[in-house]
Amino acid sequence: MVEAFPGRRFADVGAYWQAYAAQLAHATASVDRAKLDAAAALLEAAIRAGNWVYACGNGGSAAISNHLLCDFAKGIQTDTDHRPRVISLAANIETILAIGNDIGFDDVFVYQLRTAARAGDVLVTISSSGNSENIVRPIEWARRNGVKTIALTGFDGGRSARLADLNIHVDARNYGVIEDVHQSLMHALSQFIRQAAMAAERIPGARF
Repeated sequence: MVEAFPGRRFADVGAYWQAYAAQLAHATASVDRAKLDAAAALLEAAIRAGNWVYACGNGGSAAISNHLLCDFAKGIQTDTDHRPRVISLAANIETILAIGNDIGFDDVFVYQLRTAARAGDVLVTISSSGNSENIVRPIEWARRNGVKTIALTGFDGGRSARLADLNIHVDARNYGVIEDVHQSLMHALSQFIRQAAMAAERIPGARF
């Protein structure tokens, strides 16, 4: 595993940026391409079957979860016959606060998932540590109920890496670097699935 970054004080932001970019390059290269291929196939199969794709995360990872909703639900169907059915469990603040207040924060995602999800659906979790209890619980529920799971993780992967059907791990020990790569992975998956379903002659002139 790569060492924690920054690990020391930097004198100027230009030097910090150069070192950050080197961390980002290493983290990007660390992604297992076979697991990425498997994740794309799983998501594409779910979309073709009309199953739902759920996503969740905390903090910056919640923003990636919400962005996934946009890029999968709107982006993938542009110029294709796909009609993705996508929900970000991090998007409805009223529901999250009601569950957190009345039941507990650890249940804010699993409560929503078990209310709506069915066997054949797919859950994408986004967690740098992989250890957030409110991320682990929906993975555990999904495993018991026929919902496939893809975990995006960093650091040592945590419990999410061990529990998920597919763990796409980023070798980094800096939240910003990990989240940057998770965001890029989300973009790569959505754009790959879109272009794979497009007529080849339309791809050169399309905006991605």
